[in-house]
Amino acid sequence: LKKENDRFVEDRRLEFRIGVNIGDVVHDGDRIYGDGVNIAARIEGLAEPGGVCVSRNAYDHIKKKLGFEYKYLGEKPVKNIDEPVRIYKVLMADENARKLIGDVRKPVAKNWIWVTVVVAAMVIASAGILIYQNLSKPELEPASVENQNLSKPELEPASVEKMAFPLPEKPSIAVLPFVNLSDDPKQEYFVDGMTEDLITDLSKLSGLFVIARNSVFTYKGKPVKVKQVAQELAVKYVLEGSVRRVGDQVRINVQLINAITGGHLWAERYDGSLEDVFALQDQVTEQIVAALAVNLTDEEEAQQTRHDTDNPDAHDAYLQGWAHYRLSTLKDLARAIPFFEEAIRLDPDYAQTHAALAALYWDVFKNDWAFDLDMPSFRAEAFANDHLEQALKTPTPLAHVVQSLMFAALGFHTEAVEEAEKAVALDPNDATAIAGLAHALVFADRPGEGLTFIQDALRLDPHHPPSYLIILGAAQFGVENYEAAVATFERAVKRNPENEKPLIYLASSYGHLSRMRDAEDTIETANDLRATFGLGGALSLERAGPSGFSPFTGEIDFASFGIKSAQSRLRAGLSDIPALTWQYLITVYFVVGQQNARYEIYGGTEIDLATAKSFHDKGVGFIDTASEALWKKGRVPGALNLPSQRDVDDPTEKRFRETTLSEIVDKSEEVVFYWWAPGWYDSGVLTWVAAKAVNWGYQKVYYFHGGTPVWKEAGYPIEKGEGGG
Repeated sequence: LKKENDRFVEDRRLEFRIGVNIGDVVHDGDRIYGDGVNIAARIEGLAEPGGVCVSRNAYDHIKKKLGFEYKYLGEKPVKNIDEPVRIYKVLMADENARKLIGDVRKPVAKNWIWVTVVVAAMVIASAGILIYQNLSKPELEPASVENQNLSKPELEPASVEKMAFPLPEKPSIAVLPFVNLSDDPKQEYFVDGMTEDLITDLSKLSGLFVIARNSVFTYKGKPVKVKQVAQELAVKYVLEGSVRRVGDQVRINVQLINAITGGHLWAERYDGSLEDVFALQDQVTEQIVAALAVNLTDEEEAQQTRHDTDNPDAHDAYLQGWAHYRLSTLKDLARAIPFFEEAIRLDPDYAQTHAALAALYWDVFKNDWAFDLDMPSFRAEAFANDHLEQALKTPTPLAHVVQSLMFAALGFHTEAVEEAEKAVALDPNDATAIAGLAHALVFADRPGEGLTFIQDALRLDPHHPPSYLIILGAAQFGVENYEAAVATFERAVKRNPENEKPLIYLASSYGHLSRMRDAEDTIETANDLRATFGLGGALSLERAGPSGFSPFTGEIDFASFGIKSAQSRLRAGLSDIPALTWQYLITVYFVVGQQNARYEIYGGTEIDLATAKSFHDKGVGFIDTASEALWKKGRVPGALNLPSQRDVDDPTEKRFRETTLSEIVDKSEEVVFYWWAPGWYDSGVLTWVAAKAVNWGYQKVYYFHGGTPVWKEAGYPIEKGEGGG
């Protein structure tokens, strides 16, 4: 154009201003539109007549490829675009080629294979120039669903006001699970692994806010809208895409969406072989970084193309193992092991796989699953330590998290905090690592610091696992905000009703708030849970001694709740709960030569069968504490049923609690308890029931042994079925 203008006098020349941007465009017949076009048009307005200005996105692609000098003009606010755009002026001179003048920022180095879309907007016309370099293999020719990713209309924008949380100050992004377009559904692990790898790569960048894998995968396989995702996770950008694998050929389609405007920032397709998978992932990451104008530290820039392994087959084996490990069942842990071992065979220095095996064997050890894997418990612990030692030679966040958990279990809380801090330093967006640091801080009785970190983890992972609520509640409990702790632990119990720890915390929180009936009921719920899983007796503040009620008690493991000061706070809230102190009303007498021990209850009275019949004849209330099924088979006439233990088949049935007993009999009235059958176990359960009633304040507690069978043998009438009391 300049050469052409030189042929004319000044008033006959056509001086063009040109703006160049790279981004997604939407085709509508002969029209193109979208943020990519809008930015190009605004940049054109900033150029001088006869000059060219380019956006940062375009500059990153061409800065080392064309013989031009560029001048950085700064960040310029442009109409209808949320954030300022960095502008570069192209200097039409051959000297100082590829040099940059005026940019105080360290540019992000990129090496691109494809240029997707260049849009040039001029004074008198706009033109869309599409440049593709097609490197696809014949067997990966695009299907129609894949091509849809390359041009989509603008979406319904998300509302900032309706977002679940305030938007972070830094660019925020959610990477939705990629869709598996392979003909083989067994490639799901590979597609999920690609998504996870991308999340991991992005989350290591301190300039980004990246939603955790756990939360984005709740949308997997669901027809959700970008608007919904953005509002529920409170992010500005959403990345979605698909992966197709045919043999060793891979195609990735990706598009980045500004959810606030509903516009597509860019869409791209990447083709390559399995050996190129790491390079393909790097390209996606780099383009996101460029599109969101993320400033990288020197260390982050150096790590962008650094991987845990350079062996794609080892990585593939790791992904298959990781897919099983994440399911967390015993069977899936067993299935994960051979894949992880294969990955290490292919690459003995694969640190992330060593860390995964360390985590797996530690899970097996702490959950007492070693026997199920045909190994002794000490062997599982040894394997965990051996693999962790290998993993820490090239540390990953997961390795430091596992080390932190091990230190905490051994009571080395200061060291546990230090290891968790190292994990967070390596990956500032890793919600699991951040939650692990919060956990370590709470156990070290630094709950205020722990509260800050667990809140960060909850923000990064809005659809968080139940364990995060336990850490949050423990931090609130530690700073003595018991009202908040109650609300959190109640949520934790609903999310995971089979976990004993939040029930104990919840009971202590109630105790600190003097809500003793709620505290009592919570401990009884924990006792029901223990009975269901055969954990060896009702909870107690301390295990009773040789003369105490030892067969049916289980001391609370206070050491598992942190250091001494944290334990004292927990014990203080539990100390006045009747469900934890009734055991001390019982004395057990063992007589040499006799099979059954004899129990005495302070405040309760054992009666013989004849006395029990006289109590029944004068209208004293009888409580049958056997299961409902046994109660229906036969009972003392008029006896009401309050089972002493949880019925696994019907956990909602009314059971023997202070609340349920108070609905039947007043604490000043006489009451008689019995269970089903004679024998040692009958004596134990019946003594337990009577002692609890005494501890609740009942003043006239009686009990007799043998239950319905001895009542029937004596010739007394029995009652069956639903009727009666």
